[in-house]
Amino acid sequence: MLTVIWNPVLAQDDLMDLLGEDEKREVKYITAAFKGTHIINGHSTKTKNKGELDFLIYHRFGPVSSGFQEFFGLDQANTRLGFEYGLSDQFNLGIGRSTYEKTYDGYVKWKFFRQKSGAENFPVTMVWFSSLALPTNEISEPLSTANRLGFTHELLISRKFGQKFTFQLMPGMVHLNVVPKSTDNNDIFYLGGAFRYKITRSLALTGEYYYRLNPIESFQNYDVVGIGVDIETGGHVFQLHFTNSRPTFEKGFITDTKDNFWDGDIRFGFNISRTFQLGSK
Repeated sequence: MLTVIWNPVLAQDDLMDLLGEDEKREVKYITAAFKGTHIINGHSTKTKNKGELDFLIYHRFGPVSSGFQEFFGLDQANTRLGFEYGLSDQFNLGIGRSTYEKTYDGYVKWKFFRQKSGAENFPVTMVWFSSLALPTNEISEPLSTANRLGFTHELLISRKFGQKFTFQLMPGMVHLNVVPKSTDNNDIFYLGGAFRYKITRSLALTGEYYYRLNPIESFQNYDVVGIGVDIETGGHVFQLHFTNSRPTFEKGFITDTKDNFWDGDIRFGFNISRTFQLGSK
């Protein structure tokens, strides 16, 4: 006689062990560290997915301290219009034009590491950012196009802690082909820090600060500070903030911010982004 003994408890344990092994092999990518490709003035580690096109509007008003005569800065305006496109999920291209010094700018972003947990744990997301900026306003001493160019290279490193808080570091350098005086540095090194704290599903608090290690000394300029909120509504991201920066591109706000945030020289501003899907996802 053949006797078959089946123990359901042991079978269940074996099944759980198999499920446990599958879970151990699973790689979980951390998502939604930032909702926008910009935090306030600077970039975040977020990149557009392949085929996505972002239309970007950045607006900075005058200093709030200018008073009622200037309607607390709202009578003044500086605007940047731009586009950002995802050639792939990890590689983006961007272009823009600002009213500040009639500047054209272009940049690339390359996400080469993603924060993930599970079988292939990696603690941070890392993005390389490079840009160039060309002012085209008239100046008293004309310079060649090459001499007016400025370049920025920056490493973006972010980590999302839990479901609500993200912190980002931004070490970088701005190179100016020509500086105001021969005693000024052509290469300006800086370290930025930023955060995002999720309050509700569609609302988040943001902040950023850029510390220059060797600022230009021939005229008074200051580190950039910003504090704001992100509001997400479907394909739109609205970013409302207060900052001391008038320019909205790296070469400008790192080297040419003439207002001191801590003395009350603060500007209200906003960023708006609208995403369009070109082709299939």
